[in-house]
Amino acid sequence: MRWLALDAVSGLGQRKKLALLAAHSLEAIWEGAAQGRLPGLSAAQQRSLIRPDRDSIDAALAWLNARPDHHLLTLSDPRYPPLLKHLPDAPLLLFVAGDPTLLSRPALAMVGSRNASPAGRELAQHWARLLTEQGWLVISGLAEGIDGAAHLGALETGATVSVEGSGLAGVYPRRHQSLAQRIQQQGARVSEFWPGAGVRRSHFPRRNRIVSGLSLGTLVVEASLRSGSLITARLAAEQGREVFAVPGSVLDPNRAGCHYLIQQGAKLVTEPVDILEELLPQLPEPLTAGVIAPSGGDVENLPVPTLLDSVGYEATPVDDVVAHSRMPVDVVLEQLTEMELDGWVAAVPGGYVRLRGKR
Repeated sequence: MRWLALDAVSGLGQRKKLALLAAHSLEAIWEGAAQGRLPGLSAAQQRSLIRPDRDSIDAALAWLNARPDHHLLTLSDPRYPPLLKHLPDAPLLLFVAGDPTLLSRPALAMVGSRNASPAGRELAQHWARLLTEQGWLVISGLAEGIDGAAHLGALETGATVSVEGSGLAGVYPRRHQSLAQRIQQQGARVSEFWPGAGVRRSHFPRRNRIVSGLSLGTLVVEASLRSGSLITARLAAEQGREVFAVPGSVLDPNRAGCHYLIQQGAKLVTEPVDILEELLPQLPEPLTAGVIAPSGGDVENLPVPTLLDSVGYEATPVDDVVAHSRMPVDVVLEQLTEMELDGWVAAVPGGYVRLRGKR
């Protein structure tokens, strides 16, 4: 309860709370507050510490006791993730729904646009699946778009962790209710916000520092120049972690953020192996699985090659596909439908985009 009470003291920043804990034991902090002699805290803050809001604490404890997979990790808990613990603004508490031991595994953060393109979602899901299969933990923020695709891909072959910008008693966005349940069953949901906390705009930058802080590196799949993913990338760089970005068309505003990051020194990546070349040497011991080899597409299972080559990774009008492939329009439409069903292309406003194939 004392950890909850300290976390709940209002008007006291995260760094100041950490400074208190660095200078005094939790017991000494309590004794000082009880005597009204705790340096750095006002009289009201000291009273708040020793006489906290019981209703809020009881609600948090009720959530913790509601299920055996509900956990509270404090800075003194041996399960508290070591990568996060040494940050200058590390959270005092982490509420966890799922398996808390996952938070100490080698991890990669995967983030990007909420309004991701079909190709971007496909890439995020595919890479997350491959990386998880090789023993990596994929961490993201449960948002729509790239975040959701990354979680889905990871769940196909293992576990994933969602770091959330609200309390774990609810799910945001609501459309990810079932995804959150799967993550809790196969991985872990994490938040520094108390279980009943709602959604606030100011919560998401705070969440982002945990996403990057739990990870050896952060991959930005798609992002505009105004994307919150750039905040996560900046925080990762400030934390001394690797930053990776996937390039795309210079005409695509949803890739402008990635190109900006590359200009600022992020590593340009076109395959998961590009990421592992940087991260594997940082591991104290090798993962049990092997390194992902560069992919060249499922050549044996390609549809009509000429037709696939006529569809770009940006929206391609059907007329352009017909002109480039030199095939009758009825054949083109039939084949595009087949390729869409098989996951090679996707129909979008303005035509079709290519999702996979020979590169």
